[in-house]
Amino acid sequence: MNEENKQKEKIEVKIKKSVFLKPWVQSVTGIIVILVLFVVFLFWRILNNQIKIDNSFVDAPIINLSPTTAGILDEIYVDVGEKVQPNTEVAKVGNETIMAKVSGTIVEVNHQEGQFFSPGISVVSMINNEEERIVGKIDENKGLSDIKVGQIATFTIDAFGSKKFQGIVDEINPISDQSGVVFNISDKRQVKQFDVKIRFDINAHPEFKQGMSAKITIYKK
Repeated sequence: MNEENKQKEKIEVKIKKSVFLKPWVQSVTGIIVILVLFVVFLFWRILNNQIKIDNSFVDAPIINLSPTTAGILDEIYVDVGEKVQPNTEVAKVGNETIMAKVSGTIVEVNHQEGQFFSPGISVVSMINNEEERIVGKIDENKGLSDIKVGQIATFTIDAFGSKKFQGIVDEINPISDQSGVVFNISDKRQVKQFDVKIRFDINAHPEFKQGMSAKITIYKK
């Protein structure tokens, strides 16, 4: 009989413990659920506030320098990779000295001294470093309408791994890029692509080179 009472007492103790612990367990479980939902909500808000453009690259306008009158290429004064200032002499064709009108970097030189060059035929090509931008190509149906000039942006350059650089939306091309047309499989409609340009501190990043691949993240206001 004593043994039976002991068993009953043990059962009662277990019941009391379980009743005591149950609210505590429920509270902890509730807190965990709330935290998980909060994290999911924050993650959703972050993703919903971003527009990503993976098809991006470093780009600057190319300036082709050519003679205004026909003549023989007599001499070249610059080489590829050289940085020039405004009014720098780059070549001589006939009696004409070809000069750079703006500062920039030489990207191509036609070393064909003695050859005849007509007006419009490039002797030296350069890029205007002041106009260097990160250019992204975005489908018209993937957030283009949410992009505005002045929005904050970050970008990565493939050559520099996952390091993030800061920028700002500088321009949204009003004309679609015809070379970037894709098709929507569901209805075979053409989906146009538009160029979005990101401005950054050019002087702080002389390591960026023309054509480097990049990825852009734009943050909605």
